Amino acid sequence: MPHVPLFRSKEFENISLRGIYGDVIEELDWSVGEILSALKENGLDENTFVIFTSDNGPWLTFNEFGGSAGLLKGGKGGTNEGGMREPAIFWWPGKIKPGVVVDMATTMDILPTFCSLAGANLPNDRIYDGFDISSVIFGTGPDPRDVVFYYRDTQVFAIRKGAYKAHFITQPEYGSDIKTIQDSPLLYNLNVDPSEKYNIAENYSEVIAEIKKILQEHLSTLVPVENQLEK
Repeated sequence: MPHVPLFRSKEFENISLRGIYGDVIEELDWSVGEILSALKENGLDENTFVIFTSDNGPWLTFNEFGGSAGLLKGGKGGTNEGGMREPAIFWWPGKIKPGVVVDMATTMDILPTFCSLAGANLPNDRIYDGFDISSVIFGTGPDPRDVVFYYRDTQVFAIRKGAYKAHFITQPEYGSDIKTIQDSPLLYNLNVDPSEKYNIAENYSEVIAEIKKILQEHLSTLVPVENQLEK
């Protein structure tokens, strides 16, 4: 809904301080409330698991109409945190305790998590990129995910391992074909520098070496397939 071109109902026109984009968010917020209220009214809320998240950051080409990533660098189409790092809200009354978790997860983790909760077995003839993160959601154990691969099209541009994120390839968001291969990967500690302002690679060669090894191991598992993006 908050995607250019933007539309909002008449009842939500000019009710926010953020212009039409803010109005759209206000209506989106209201509509989610209507769904949750309907679940409660029909006695389904304690048997329904709701996840609210997003697929990417702001569309910077459209300026104030494309959203904002706040303190995060970059936006939609890029592999900086502003393009891929999204908040997520998990809601399941009576099952999930209120709180804030900063552990890593990706939308690829939703499938194996839901299957685990439903008691469904995933086919064992393939490799899955997702993890069952129910232990994190319910506070029963550690996060099984410690690594995130930041892809752009078919290439790994960056890798996060724990608090550290290394950029091997950099490229501006949509609208630019200028790609830079980093001879010396850029490194950021996202726990203290989520804005990716301070490259600390020079002082953490051992971290760079570890992430390079992760990259090579990952690439060795890939089997070339038809490029669906070019099909």
